[in-house]
Amino acid sequence: MMKLAVITDSSAFLPDSLRGNDHLFVLDIPVVIAGETYVEGKNLTASEFYEKMAAADDLPKTSQPSVAELEEMLTRLAGEDYTHVLGLFLSSGISGFYQNIQYLKDEFSDLEIAFPDSKITSAPLGLMVENALTWAAEGQDFEMILTKIQQQIDGTSAFIMVDDLNHLVKGGRLSNGAAILGNLLSIKPILYFNDAGVIEVFEKIRTEKKATKRLIEVVEEKTASASYQVMVIHGNAEEKAESLRQQLIEAGIADDIPLATFGSVIGTHLGEGSRFGLHSAGLEFCRAVSQE
Repeated sequence: MMKLAVITDSSAFLPDSLRGNDHLFVLDIPVVIAGETYVEGKNLTASEFYEKMAAADDLPKTSQPSVAELEEMLTRLAGEDYTHVLGLFLSSGISGFYQNIQYLKDEFSDLEIAFPDSKITSAPLGLMVENALTWAAEGQDFEMILTKIQQQIDGTSAFIMVDDLNHLVKGGRLSNGAAILGNLLSIKPILYFNDAGVIEVFEKIRTEKKATKRLIEVVEEKTASASYQVMVIHGNAEEKAESLRQQLIEAGIADDIPLATFGSVIGTHLGEGSRFGLHSAGLEFCRAVSQE
């Protein structure tokens, strides 16, 4: 009988309902602000992060989760009679962690291990984690869970607006040329996670109002052909996020659009005031697939 452990990292936005799940394990991603190291949920809240970031002279820095900590965790899981492990971590396009851990899949003969590239982070990563745990609890086998997670990865898109591109540039998450151009010309670009999970400029737009209008059009176009979970995620910009959410609802894109927040890991790269318009092939899509 399968006993599945799901491992993720602290960049995932996890619903409170998952916090006490015995089969969920989370690797810390440390954030360094003004020389001090923090881990969100342990010695830092999301609101404290934005306060500290605003007060600091330099932008915060993040490091990867610890490969050694993951190896220790896998050793412990093997000793606790787990048979399968699914690791869902932040996109390989914004972190080298995914590449650095692949060798571990062959190091544990008692465990069947899969580390698919999520190509995303934050709330959609949390949704993948939630779905995997739900499907395992329903008794679905490992191969089916992996197939459905891959379909969710392939069906997830994220479009991003940021107030300041400096965070992405200094963190090496966006090309310098695009950022300098954006700041000089007051362009409000729409960014997105491309097929490789890398953040790129999707379109360059002159004003925030026009960028918001275009973002809604893009989500409308992308969700026209199927049923999607749509959500808005923000970095300490609740009013703007709520406004975007209402405009998406008024456009008839979805009736129920949850709001989520970026934590410190993604807030470091996107900056305060950022927001996602995101659509994900979530539970409905995956249930439909499983019934085929």
